[in-house]
Amino acid sequence: MKTAALFGIGALCLAALPALGDVPAGNGSYPEPGTLNYVQGSAYLNGSQVNNKSVGTAELMPDEVLRTGGGKAEVLLTPGVFLRVADHSAVQMISPDITNTRVALLRGEAGIEVDEIYPQNDLQIVDNGVSTQLLKKGFYEFTASAPRVLVFSGEAQVELGDGQSREVKKHHEMALEAGVEARPHGFNASHAEDNLYSWSKLRSEYLAEENEQAAEQYGWAYPGWYWNPWALGWDWGPWGPWGGWGPWWGGGFWGGYYGGPIFYGRGYGGRGYGGHPVGGRGFSGGGGFGGGGFHGGGFHGGGGGRR
Repeated sequence: MKTAALFGIGALCLAALPALGDVPAGNGSYPEPGTLNYVQGSAYLNGSQVNNKSVGTAELMPDEVLRTGGGKAEVLLTPGVFLRVADHSAVQMISPDITNTRVALLRGEAGIEVDEIYPQNDLQIVDNGVSTQLLKKGFYEFTASAPRVLVFSGEAQVELGDGQSREVKKHHEMALEAGVEARPHGFNASHAEDNLYSWSKLRSEYLAEENEQAAEQYGWAYPGWYWNPWALGWDWGPWGPWGGWGPWWGGGFWGGYYGGPIFYGRGYGGRGYGGHPVGGRGFSGGGGFGGGGFHGGGFHGGGGGRR
């Protein structure tokens, strides 16, 4: 009876919170690849100016071009993947299909943050006529003026033609020239951190703070895009007691790109629910829900869920 009463009170509290799933007018229940998610400064979709009022409703359709002036833009691709377009840059959507996602960099620079990817995903960036498939979670940058891919973390595969390809691993870059058999070579990641890299990191840290607020108020949720009423945009919401589902900027959920067991900068693992990080030993470890973790020493007995 006491348990039922507690859950009833919890349900009433949740009803008073902002609706995390409420989506902007004109959008379906889930964003399609190509959905505009953030605009800073001047940006144009097929020649028409867009701004933050366009977030969640404007979509980059096949053959359409998103161009920035003195500003930057963020576009959602497959679930858990953010495309970030630098100042004075342009990208074109080739295919928004969830299993065949292709974007071309026409001018300037673009970064891709991959927080979730599956073997069924075929996520490719075309730069200077050369296709690069992104294979693992990580952060990647592409430049058009001196065409190349930089893998800050993760792993990519550059198509060379005639069935040949080259793997580009973490802290390696490769020139992208059609018909030229270039080879990847290492680079100093800290020296390569440019304005787009810094903006992407900061953008993700802002999302992290909003994610933390949502996680603390809503508990946990299945991984996926969630409309975030605090950020006024779509967010990748894998918070929860299972661990390892988080976006990776600012440290990642368990190590991530920058080190430290935190979720998206500070995130849900930073303080955890009930004062302890979530995921390592289950639901709030030893302190957790009701003082002793969920079912004792963690999620079902101390081992926790997925890590």
